[in-house]
Amino acid sequence: MPFLIDGYNLLRSVQRLDGFAELTDAQLCRAIAEFLRLVRDRGAIVFDGIGPPDKRELMGVKGLEIRFSGERTDADTVIEQKIADSTAPKRLIVVSSDRRLRSAAARRKSKSVTVDVFWQGLCKTMENSAKLVSEPREKQKGINDLETEVWMEYFKLNG
Repeated sequence: MPFLIDGYNLLRSVQRLDGFAELTDAQLCRAIAEFLRLVRDRGAIVFDGIGPPDKRELMGVKGLEIRFSGERTDADTVIEQKIADSTAPKRLIVVSSDRRLRSAAARRKSKSVTVDVFWQGLCKTMENSAKLVSEPREKQKGINDLETEVWMEYFKLNG
């Protein structure tokens, strides 16, 4: 299911958490892109305004559409329009704690999650992925029969 994320709503909420006060929009986008890669999905994040003057950090983020609303509208309006324009609104997951966006999602029967629930899920997914990657293959799957025989011979256990 594609994710549609209210950028500053999520960023400001995460920045209030211990250890994340200095999180930037680019760092947030990279974390979301990694999450989307892990869950094999896609998404878009919309921020208010025109964004930073130097957008190079944001250009290198793969797997996440990053959009700024511009000066004449706001992110909520852009997200509402994306929900309205969706050809498969029931497949959307709208990430925002904003009542306006959650209502817009409900009207089109899109799923919606608050930013704190989304962030908890993202962190848990990333944590579980790190655990899997950091353990050697043998610890996860065990050793094969040949390796078992070698070790049994080495320790003189095949009696």
